[in-house]
Formats: sequence, C-alpha cells, structure tokens
Amino acid sequence: MKKLLMIGSGGREHAIARKLLESPTVTTVYCAPGNPGMTRDGIELVSISETDHTSLIQFAKGQEIAWTFVGPEVPLLNGLVDDFEAAGLKAFGPRKDAALIEGSKDFAKQLMNNYQIPTAAHETFHDFKAAKAYVEAQGAPIVIKADGLAAGKGVVVAETVAEAVAALSDMLEANRFGASGARVVVEEFLAGEEFSLLAFVDQERVYPMIIAQDHKRAFDQDRGPNTGGMGAYAPVPQIPQEMVTTAIETILKPAAAGLVSEGRPFTGILYAGLIATETGPKVIEFNARFGDPETQVVLPRLTSDFAAIIDALLTGKEPEITWQTAGVTLGVVVAADGYPGEYAKGQTLPDFSGLKDLTVTYAGVAEKNGQLVTNGGRVYLIEGSASTVAEAQHKIYSYLETLDTTGTFYRKDIGSKAIQV
Repeated sequence: MKKLLMIGSGGREHAIARKLLESPTVTTVYCAPGNPGMTRDGIELVSISETDHTSLIQFAKGQEIAWTFVGPEVPLLNGLVDDFEAAGLKAFGPRKDAALIEGSKDFAKQLMNNYQIPTAAHETFHDFKAAKAYVEAQGAPIVIKADGLAAGKGVVVAETVAEAVAALSDMLEANRFGASGARVVVEEFLAGEEFSLLAFVDQERVYPMIIAQDHKRAFDQDRGPNTGGMGAYAPVPQIPQEMVTTAIETILKPAAAGLVSEGRPFTGILYAGLIATETGPKVIEFNARFGDPETQVVLPRLTSDFAAIIDALLTGKEPEITWQTAGVTLGVVVAADGYPGEYAKGQTLPDFSGLKDLTVTYAGVAEKNGQLVTNGGRVYLIEGSASTVAEAQHKIYSYLETLDTTGTFYRKDIGSKAIQV
C-alpha cells in the first residue's frame, strides 16, 4: 500500500488524483496545492505551492511518498522532476530538458524538422518588421504563436493579414506575453479536424491512449477567443483509426525516439495536438503533460489500474493498459463570465448533491464559509458517458439546465462535430 503526491491545482489534477485513488494499492493521494473541491473525492490537500521545490521534497520524504505525479507544465519546465530525482525521490513527468517540447514552440518545430515529423510550414521571428513582411508575403489565414508558455492563450488564428500583424505587434512590440512572446512562430493555416492524441511514454516506449477532441474557442460554433479548453469528448468517431495509427507511427514514436537521440529522454505524458489533413495527420502542438480538459474524458475510460501503469513506467516494466471501447465520454466546462479575459470571483457554486451518473471535476474554486465559490476562469466540468455523443450531450446539458449557473457560462455544442459528420 502506498501514498502518492499530485502536483497542481486544476481540473486535470483533480481527475488524475481521483483515478489514482481508485487503485487498490493506493491508500492516500495528496495534492499540492490542490483545490478545495478535490476533498469531496477524498483527496488530501497540502498547502505548498508547486513552485516551492524544497518544501515539496521535504513533504514527500516526510510522508514516505512512493512517487509524485507532476500535473502542470510550469513545474515541469522549472525542473521539479530533476530536483526530486536529485533528492533521491521518484517523480513521474519529463525532466526540464525534455519538457522543452512544450516550453518552446521553436524547439518543437526544430525537433519535427530533424526527425521528419509532419507539421505546418513555419518560420520563427524575433523582429516585428521581418515577421510582418513574412505575413504580408504569405497572406491569410495564418497562425501566430508565442514561442513560450501562455496558458493556452498565446495562439492567434488570423483570418486577415491585418489581424495577423496586430497579433505580431501585441507579442513582439507590446510584450503581451513577456518573455514567452519575445519570439514568435508563424505557420501556415491547416484545414481539417483537430484531435488530441496522448501517450504514456518512457524514453522510446510509447503507449497511446484513446483520442479526444478539445474545444478551444470560448463560444458555440468555435467563435470567440482561444481558451484553455471549454470541453472535450472521447473517442472521436469521425477520425478513422487508420489516421490514428499513422499518427502513432509518424508522430508519437519519432518524437519520443528523437528526444532520446537529442540526449533529452522523455518519461511522462506526451500530448500531440493534431489535425487530420487531406495528406494525413500533422502536428499543431506538443505538450509535455496531460491536456485539460481531455484528461477528464480520457481517464474515465481507462479500465486498468492507473497507478500500476505509472509504477511500471517508473521501473522499466511493461504496463497493462486497457480501455473501455464502447460508447463515448463527454465533458462540458463551466467558466466564469468574461473568461478568458477579466472575470469576477466569489460566486457561490450550485448544489451538486443531485448528481447521478455524472461526475463533477473542480478547477478554479475556493471555499468560503463551507461553500465552494468561483476562484478562476474555468470553474468546474461536468462529465458523463453514454452510448452515443447525442445521448451524452442530452444527459449533461439537461442536468446543467437544472442548475443555477449565474455568473458563469458554458458552450452548448461540445461534441457536435461528431454528430454533424
């Protein structure tokens, strides 16, 4: 029997910690810093910041934690796994040098170039005038990306040259994203359906998960600004298995092998954000961790012991991984009004006591007088499974309509692309 430590505080970490607790070998899952909604599922909170490496290491040693799962990208890129390993502790997630596949879009593009991994045509710029000239020569639509981390908001899909130039000015001249946007990647716009392909990875060992589809735009019909994700569903019936198999062989495996070749072996969760083009799957982005909200719909479909899989990956053994294949799992994010821009905090959450056959995963919440209140952009996610996407939608949306969602909003069309096909 073992105790585990989860790093992070969002919906992704809630979903991971809850799944780890299902293992018969796990007695306790601590989450640092976590959020108060997690305690509803028996997760124990630890009030240590994910940036306080020294205190996290002291806690893990003091509690005799078997291993630590690092959820978000920032602690990975800050070298938390490296520091845990240096202290003689086991941690699941890539080291700092391998996490750069997410930390720098330019680095990721160079890796793809070097190992013939299909992606959009692209150029990297530091200089606004050079970038502007390139955009004017290429025309629109075109995609502008801040090189570094920007919490899912550093990507602009520009429909016009003017919009692209404004985005370049925002990043390179106005420093909207600080150091993360001091360098930008400009790439061709790819047409096709997007999907997320995640995998458990240990160096060159790659174990793909079922695919999911995220909904990045704030409003219905993919309108409004990009967010961290407003909902997801898995699997994605309109993406053929042949496309997924091709992506595993031409994208995931070469990326893992390429990182080993570069002297940056990757152990953790490798996320490939892909687009199904007429010429096959191409990479939009790589992440060095579970996606949010994809985790909340992928992990419920895992039928084998999640903690045992991580154990196996950390000890060089072969994991046993099985998935529920029938039906679909869908999740809808409820966000604070104004997100991803300015939003208010402190709105009391609805009463979920009548929740049947659905699961609530908490993200941006705090506790006030024993009640949960909004404390972030994405507040919570309602997830459920059914035999079809339409049935899952009906189940979740009919429940959401019974709640008092004052001060919050949600998309009404999560999963609809699967129905339209």
